[in-house]
Amino acid sequence: MTLFTRGRTGRIGGLLPPVLVLTLLASIGVTLFLTLTPAEEVHALGGQPRAPGDVEPLDAIAAITLPRRETSDVESSVVRGILDVARSRPDAALAEIDRILQSNPNFRLAHLVRGDLLLARARPLTAFGNSGHSGADGEGTERIERLNDLRAEARARLTRLAAEPPTDLLPKQLLQLDPNQRYAVVVDSAKSTLYVFEQVDGKIRYLSDFYISIGRNGTDKVREGDKRTPLGVYHVRANLPRQKLPDFYGSGALPINYPNEWDRREGRTGHGIWLHGVPADTFARPPLSSDGCVVLANPDFDALLPLMQIGSTPVLLTSTIEWVDPAAIDSMRRSLAQTIEAWRQDWESRDVSAYLRHYARDFSGDGGRDLDAWLQQKGKVNASKTWVRIGLRNTSMFLYPNRDNLAVVQFEQDYASNNLNQQMRKRQYWQLQDGVWRIVYEGNA
Repeated sequence: MTLFTRGRTGRIGGLLPPVLVLTLLASIGVTLFLTLTPAEEVHALGGQPRAPGDVEPLDAIAAITLPRRETSDVESSVVRGILDVARSRPDAALAEIDRILQSNPNFRLAHLVRGDLLLARARPLTAFGNSGHSGADGEGTERIERLNDLRAEARARLTRLAAEPPTDLLPKQLLQLDPNQRYAVVVDSAKSTLYVFEQVDGKIRYLSDFYISIGRNGTDKVREGDKRTPLGVYHVRANLPRQKLPDFYGSGALPINYPNEWDRREGRTGHGIWLHGVPADTFARPPLSSDGCVVLANPDFDALLPLMQIGSTPVLLTSTIEWVDPAAIDSMRRSLAQTIEAWRQDWESRDVSAYLRHYARDFSGDGGRDLDAWLQQKGKVNASKTWVRIGLRNTSMFLYPNRDNLAVVQFEQDYASNNLNQQMRKRQYWQLQDGVWRIVYEGNA
């Protein structure tokens, strides 16, 4: 069952500049002209268009200004330098790159771009990263791997900056934030991008984004040591400052709660998945280079850190973001909210059969209790009650990445009865089964 109608495809919000990009595309075997296609149809690390389309004249590309979006000044400067190349201003481009390197001498990609600019003064470039080759026979494997890593970083940065976030669409996973959750993080692994969204007056809107690196073997972590980044709904659970960590983690680290309840249910193993920075001798890492963590440049981590609410900020790790109309999100949110309200009312009624209809046969709860054990315990509790009142507040709802039929709901529960008053933070996983939302997990958050 399809829960959403796909929104309009993202637009190219700043076309890729010609000279360096053309040589870059040549180095990966892509046709030597810029093809205008929807940004969503361009693979983040391969840059391959869906099909040839209209060719944009080079003079038109040179006239384009960068899209107005919140991103790293250093990253914007790299693109501005490339645009200067497109506008036949190599000296200006070199000055731009030199300015970057003056404040960020460990930015290896900028060094490679600078080398190509200098080389271009002597002879035409045949591929991006020409200056990285010594020209000697039998060039070392490690050197070639480093060069390929820089090419991959260049492709990822150019592709992500070309795909300007649509201002009128949102990731379909963001159904509802708790009123106390001011920010949410959504990672688009395919675009090597971490997006930050802000909640203002109950509305969610795009705030900023950052280039990131993920696991060297991609996404969908299954087991310990597979060097993959997990996909799912997580929360920041701690802030580990620079002073308490090895230099490898740079500006600091934000551990998330992997494995979550759904990961454990599916038998996924591993631990220590963090958002963190980079060592002092590194500005950024290639797109696929971590052991499973999400890695940011230190200035970007420093910009992200003040927005994170420990124990609260949601971190959604996706393979790719599907942007949809907020109206479609609101429709799904209201549908799920109505189901949750029906569950609350049936629990409050103390009608066990009505309460039971909201739970899946493959349900599991805290302590690994199955449905029979769960209902047996609820039946005993209800037998001692003459009345029950259930209140839910500060509710958040998220669709699970890569699983449109699964939602994570979290709320503060106020329980009152004739012999017990209790407050707790609860988390539920609701699954769409045969067109009906049912609870497959419930426990304390």
